[in-house]
Amino acid sequence: MQITIALPDNLPLTEADVRIELAIVLYQQHSLSLDKVAQLAKISADDFYQILINRDIVTPPADPDDELAELILASLRNSMPQVKQGKLHPISELWQGIVKLYS
Repeated sequence: MQITIALPDNLPLTEADVRIELAIVLYQQHSLSLDKVAQLAKISADDFYQILINRDIVTPPADPDDELAELILASLRNSMPQVKQGKLHPISELWQGIVKLYS
């Protein structure tokens, strides 16, 4: 489904700004998961999560090396369709390609 919204010409927001603001509201209302709102905002789940942290909507993990389960799940949900379409490759194949580059 596609929705068209007519915005005034003098609005100081870009389409990207509007997408992010809408995504934030939908996330806060628990209407969509993190990966879905990131897709709506047309940015990565990590970047969207950083916006939420910057706006004090969510609290960052105490250990910067810890990734929240929600970010891990969002990454997996985004990766699975790519795997099914053959767009992602096993790490062993990627490593072989790197070794060939530097051999």
